[in-house]
Amino acid sequence: MTCIGFLSVAPVVEESMAPYVADAVAALDDFDVEYETTPMGTIIEADDSEELFAAAHAAHEAVGAQSDRVETFLKIDDKRAVEQRASEKVDAVEEQLGREARSDGRE
Repeated sequence: MTCIGFLSVAPVVEESMAPYVADAVAALDDFDVEYETTPMGTIIEADDSEELFAAAHAAHEAVGAQSDRVETFLKIDDKRAVEQRASEKVDAVEEQLGREARSDGRE
């Protein structure tokens, strides 16, 4: 997989966005992508940008089906000459740091 995206889909609503975000994440299951949801968005990995765009569009539409207004942010890293997974990018940073790329935790 060489196409990595950061996707954030959110309705413009006052109540909790969790049900909407759950629908967006569930929509990704219909595509040949791997994903990991974080508190601020979802990392998506696909073999090519076409599949990544299709999955992101489906997530956008899943939220739009329930809301009058949807904001979607998609950032793409499309490495075409090198095969590199998202986890390998984090591993490279951690190697430079000499530790995990996170704080020790908050109480």
